[in-house]
Amino acid sequence: MRYCPIGRDPTCQPAGKGGKMCVFCSLTRRRMLGGLAGFAVAGTAQAEGSADAAGRRSRLAALAVLAAGDQPESPQAAPVILGQGDHRYRVVEGWGELPPGYAYRDGAAVCVDSKDNVYVFNRGAHPVIVFDRDGRFLRSWGEDIGFTNAHGAAVGPDDMLYLTDDFGAAVRKCTPQGKVVLTIGTPGKPAPRFSGEPFNRCTHTALSPRGDIYVSDGYQNARVHKYAPDGRWLLSWGEPGTAPGQFNLVHNIACDDAGWVYVADRENHRVQVFDGDGRYQAQWHDLMRPCGLFVTRGTSPLAIVGELGPETVATLTAGVPNLGPRVSVLSAKGEVLAHLGRQPLGEAAGQFIAPHGIAVDSRGDIYVAEVSNTYWPQLFGRKPDHELRSLQKLARVSAS
Repeated sequence: MRYCPIGRDPTCQPAGKGGKMCVFCSLTRRRMLGGLAGFAVAGTAQAEGSADAAGRRSRLAALAVLAAGDQPESPQAAPVILGQGDHRYRVVEGWGELPPGYAYRDGAAVCVDSKDNVYVFNRGAHPVIVFDRDGRFLRSWGEDIGFTNAHGAAVGPDDMLYLTDDFGAAVRKCTPQGKVVLTIGTPGKPAPRFSGEPFNRCTHTALSPRGDIYVSDGYQNARVHKYAPDGRWLLSWGEPGTAPGQFNLVHNIACDDAGWVYVADRENHRVQVFDGDGRYQAQWHDLMRPCGLFVTRGTSPLAIVGELGPETVATLTAGVPNLGPRVSVLSAKGEVLAHLGRQPLGEAAGQFIAPHGIAVDSRGDIYVAEVSNTYWPQLFGRKPDHELRSLQKLARVSAS
């Protein structure tokens, strides 16, 4: 009997019925609310626009059967490990204890200070939410600063935060307690669209070893701007296009200890590498819409890249693995060392929806901020029925 509620595998059978579940149903039954269950129903409805209500109800009923059968055999389920070789990470489910009444709405960006305190720059009522490395809430701030749309966050060597507000057309340098000490740009007054002047929907900020400030500028500009530590403009580079040194949505930026500048050129599906004065050096491909970007310290840095994956996950590529959304680990030469997350979009452990911001702490643990609640209706044409997860921690697993 055909069992698969997603309707793709006629051999799919429920656990304990003498058959084997397909990969989609096996993942679905791990989390009924949200996760791949929500993805599968939404994706099927999107692909089958003419399906009647009775058909949708039958699929929901089948999913409920799957979820009901997903009771762990032991009091604690085995941890979910992502990655390969020396780059393996354990999914820390439920990390980050939000106080009652708090919500991210979307976790746009995340950064970590020298004490491994984690700052989540989000689009809720409390723009900056601070945790210790174990996920205990410490404080929140930013309610009176005037942020309009949180987008990027970075920490300098002195633990000062650089918070990029894309709709607000400004970068604010703040103390860890939330005092604004420098503003770059004129808040609320964007430059003309694709004029090359700063800023029109700036996206992120990075600091060089000398303290120079780089700003990716972003949705309605195809530029990178360089500023002195005091906020004085030094130079800019980039223009719309697909050639080396050109950009199609410059979405994120990072520096390493040698002063190289890494730019996530999202809609060109690549990361470009420049010297500190904007001279093109290299480009990395084998990426699917790189969105989040973090480069580690030291002489052999790693690049951690959050990839959105294709925009067709609700239609042409519904349920297809290995395309993203995912987090990838690359060498400083652009070699892919590991993919974290190979399954389709979802909320289950080991899945992602919209990796948007990336940070790494002193122990090598990765924090992923996701704009899940903004991205979901863009994919499926409707808002989710609950607030989707928008922050994850991946704890590095020591090599055995």
